[in-house]
Amino acid sequence: MKKSLFMVLTAGLLLSSCASKKALQACQDENKSLTTNLQNAREDLAGKNARITSLEEQLAAQRHALEEQKKQTTNLQASLDKSLSNASQNNVSIEKLVDQINESNQYIRHLVEVKSKSDSLNLVLTNNLTRSLSKEELKEVDVQVLKGVVYISLADNMLYKSGSYEINDRAAETLSKIAKIITDYKDYDVLIEGNTDDVPIKRENIRNNWDLSCLRASSVVQELQNKYGVDPKRLTAGGRGEYNPLQSNDTELGKQRNRRTQIIITPKLDEFMELIGEAPETK
Repeated sequence: MKKSLFMVLTAGLLLSSCASKKALQACQDENKSLTTNLQNAREDLAGKNARITSLEEQLAAQRHALEEQKKQTTNLQASLDKSLSNASQNNVSIEKLVDQINESNQYIRHLVEVKSKSDSLNLVLTNNLTRSLSKEELKEVDVQVLKGVVYISLADNMLYKSGSYEINDRAAETLSKIAKIITDYKDYDVLIEGNTDDVPIKRENIRNNWDLSCLRASSVVQELQNKYGVDPKRLTAGGRGEYNPLQSNDTELGKQRNRRTQIIITPKLDEFMELIGEAPETK
């Protein structure tokens, strides 16, 4: 009887132990899943916050440009008022003054047309690039147009192996889309600019952040040339080290935004000057 009771108790304890282990394993699995979801949510939030910051900076730049245009308009009006005053004082003929004003207005319209043409091309270029990128790529690629120049900013972790200047496998699809846009717009030059945070680095063949930023820019240039056929005459590689930050390096998010490579697409200077032409001579 005692032996039977002992066996029953032992079996009960074993069953209870098994049930406890299963419950513990289930809790551990659920905790792991929740931890992964939390990390993904934090990364997604960080990306969205960076995008919001970028849009706010772009809006501030556009407001500044509008204020500059208002100042130019005010200065032009003051100049015209002064010309009218001088004409009255010096008995300059109205016809001559009108001719000068018309020439000035014609030149201003010409500049506006050139700027509108440049802005339209940049808008089309930006829209084509943005549409070609996936939602995941847009989390790590920021596209802006500032003062007639297209800036494509790419996070370092999507381009390079950690602490290195070697292009990783993730970058291939995104770079191929950017290369197609660059190839389609042959009248633009392309500057590749490397940027880092302020954390010192010293490795074999990499003395400091200046070296790292320049080597990373050079890697992207050679990838565009050798793998995607972009004309090297249109490409320039440069590095700015830690000295062109977007945000303070005091936070991890700030460091993340500062570690970037920018692909800067600009109209060729000589062709732009030909479009503008020379200012009308003052009679």
